[in-house]
Amino acid sequence: MYIRVTSRKNKDNSVVKYVQLAHNVRNPETGSPQANVLFNFGRLDRLDMESLRRLERSIRRFLGEPLDPVEAPKPELLSCRPLGGAWFLDQLWRKLGIDSILKRRLKEREYRTEVERALFAMVANRALAPLSKLQLEKWVPEKVVIPGLANVEVQHCYRAMDFLLESQEDVEREVFYAVADLFYLEVDLLFFDTTSTYFEMDAWDDEEQDLKALGHSKDSRPDLPQIVIGLAVTRDGIPIRSWVWPGNTSDMSVIPEVKRDLAGWKLGRVVSVMDRGFSSEENLRILQRTGGHYIAGERLRAGKPEVEEALSHPGRFRTLQENLEAKEVVVGHGEARIRYVLVRNPAEAKRDAHTRTKHLEKLKQKLAKLKELDGEAHTKAHCALYSHIVYKRYLQIDAKGNLRINQKAVKAAERLDGKYLIRTSDDTLSIEDITLGFKQLWEVERAFRTLKTTLELRPVYHRKDDRICAHVLLCWLALLLVRLAEVETQQTWANLRFELGKIYLVEWESTDGKVFQRTELTQEQTGIFSALKLPEPPRIWDISLPKGQKV
Repeated sequence: MYIRVTSRKNKDNSVVKYVQLAHNVRNPETGSPQANVLFNFGRLDRLDMESLRRLERSIRRFLGEPLDPVEAPKPELLSCRPLGGAWFLDQLWRKLGIDSILKRRLKEREYRTEVERALFAMVANRALAPLSKLQLEKWVPEKVVIPGLANVEVQHCYRAMDFLLESQEDVEREVFYAVADLFYLEVDLLFFDTTSTYFEMDAWDDEEQDLKALGHSKDSRPDLPQIVIGLAVTRDGIPIRSWVWPGNTSDMSVIPEVKRDLAGWKLGRVVSVMDRGFSSEENLRILQRTGGHYIAGERLRAGKPEVEEALSHPGRFRTLQENLEAKEVVVGHGEARIRYVLVRNPAEAKRDAHTRTKHLEKLKQKLAKLKELDGEAHTKAHCALYSHIVYKRYLQIDAKGNLRINQKAVKAAERLDGKYLIRTSDDTLSIEDITLGFKQLWEVERAFRTLKTTLELRPVYHRKDDRICAHVLLCWLALLLVRLAEVETQQTWANLRFELGKIYLVEWESTDGKVFQRTELTQEQTGIFSALKLPEPPRIWDISLPKGQKV
């Protein structure tokens, strides 16, 4: 078969040419070849040349031959933005029904902007790449793919934050019920703790602010105004509610409010968990006067008679978990009795012994370099070594004023290897709940560290009290998503964020239109979505044809 051009002369002597598809057949009478026309394409001057080119490409594809590179459409890479982290958080957000919770409350309002999407964008930003609300205007359209949101303006963010704060009580309660049902949370025992975050300001007026105030700083910045933040968490460190109080609020004064706020949630007991630095006798008495129970760490080296008696108490340790042993010790009688739990971690005991051995070896080397004194004043080297934060606990001064290793101190340190002492006011708590509850304090503190570092709670860019409270709420929602992801996958958020951050949405354009396509998923990425039973992002995100062209 071939394409041929035939001519015909009109009466006015003009020539018209026609394009035909033909093939030769042999004439049975003459035996000579003769053209047989299969298809008439029409007049050459009116022929659609592009249709012929498409026919040619179709024939080449059918034959499996490569297209002419000159004629094949050349795709151009227009953009490439991270998709995985935002998609993962959005699917978890929707699984918890947070989008539906917000939209139900938004039905009564007449907002022209997408408030729910703006709130999610701010929460996702906390978890992925914390920025100020103003910087979100560039982050959303240029640095990330937020499903259902092409761009956002800062005033939309502020309006959404105001709405979130107005709906705080209902949102927190409904979100808690959704999380408890989906992830089977154990809420018979909740743990509560507080932290503080400070504000770096050139000047501040304490008469105009109800929240910012000077107080006991847990960030070692008593010179700066701060706020106090409270978190109630489950045994697994899932934050179920947050609070914000003025910076001069004491931990003991907030317990009644916390219990009152959680009273209608059909929860179990709320137990305050405190570390060694805040568990003074006065603080514990104040806490009990408010009707609350506590689990508190006790300083082993404080020299208190009750602590010494608890450490010397006979009895075997009971194994609770791998590398976690405990035994109950009751010191005193009647109203003066104190209930302790002595905990031992065998693996930690080995590390403590190894660390002390290294310290003593270095200390011996340093002592060998010191000059022996004979009634002379101490040198700077003697004073520096004797006041060293690590070595001083193992040193003593002999009759001549020379430094020597205190073997009794070494023996006393060996006695404490891998151990910590817990005190509680609740006689109904089991040893497991007490031990794991105090261990949970590390999870609470880890949650606070996540708030302050990974989610960058600080610096707070807002000055108004309402916006500060709304900012903490956004951080709480981000922490909720992050902790659920960590618990279900048994991975840190840093690892999850890194792996999900390698999923991109690529935008291609050619003469045939635009295609939005995600990168291929790895086995690790697929496993993350599978662990939380979340759908993976679609392979082809979107296709758009040139204007005027239809599919």
